[in-house]
Amino acid sequence: MAARILIVEDEAGLITTLRDRLRKQGYIVSVARDAESALEATAKHSFDLILLDLMLPGQSGLAVCEKLRKGGSNTPILMLTARRQTRDKVAGLKAGGDDYLTKPFHMTELLARIEALLRRPSNLSGAPVEHYQFGKVEINVRRTEVLRSGKVVPLSAKEFQLLHYFLEHRDATLSREELLRDVWGYQELPSTRTVDVHVAWLRQKLEQDPKNPQYILTVVGFGYKFAG
Repeated sequence: MAARILIVEDEAGLITTLRDRLRKQGYIVSVARDAESALEATAKHSFDLILLDLMLPGQSGLAVCEKLRKGGSNTPILMLTARRQTRDKVAGLKAGGDDYLTKPFHMTELLARIEALLRRPSNLSGAPVEHYQFGKVEINVRRTEVLRSGKVVPLSAKEFQLLHYFLEHRDATLSREELLRDVWGYQELPSTRTVDVHVAWLRQKLEQDPKNPQYILTVVGFGYKFAG
């Protein structure tokens, strides 16, 4: 079945370019031109991926992303931004985005990012274990739900997939390259701090003391390890 993609963008020329190219790739495409329309569309329909421009009329794309995550949505979100500074990109990931692409961008790179986000890692598709627990954290894989001290912890789709991968590979040292391949689906590895940023946000949400993590540990010179 073709994946359903929602484009949230207000620039008419870019909307036409994106919609036409994505439809040629076989995707089912819908368009929302502002934050309110985007939230209405996601409330009425389910999407496999959202392309979200951060500079929207009215509410920003960051606000849209935060509302979707607080509402429990785990739909992958690829943020499109003209802002190149690291702090702006980090803000997008903090709001719940799974990836970002800086304008102007090449369509081939956009398509690769979309394919990577839509490609569900094989280790997530048939995992026999549906429940995990460590410390005060409980994970229900089937429901993609994470609880900490009985309260729901909102995670982006990529944060959840990363956490699940860590849980399935407890006590194994995992390199950033392995995580980019198996969780993000990259075939050619980009120079990016995406893994580090997502690990930082998982620690903020799940560790009692994020600066001195007990579970998601850094293995200096190698990568990360989940201990628990």
